[in-house]
Amino acid sequence: MSKQIGQLLSQAKKMQERFQKMQEEVGDKTVEAQSGGGMVSCIVNGKQEVISLKISNEIWEEKDKELLEDLVVAAINEGLNKSKEMLQEEMSKITGGMQLPFGL
Repeated sequence: MSKQIGQLLSQAKKMQERFQKMQEEVGDKTVEAQSGGGMVSCIVNGKQEVISLKISNEIWEEKDKELLEDLVVAAINEGLNKSKEMLQEEMSKITGGMQLPFGL
């Protein structure tokens, strides 16, 4: 019985090391999201950080502050969602598709 526990602990440690390595690697990956037909775009990394936000000149010509605010929020939310999906895909590679009880 103790041999099985030892093997289980060894497997858990290996999985934890793989998760840590994956988190480092995913932190360097990015996704891009857009809203308003590309009038606002952002780039989000695997750490759920917005690293770039671009607003087209076209939106400035509209002079619609509320529209701009909505488009920025929409682009950022889409970027964060894509980043979460990327992280889940990478985690799935480690867990073999088994869903773990993490809040991502």
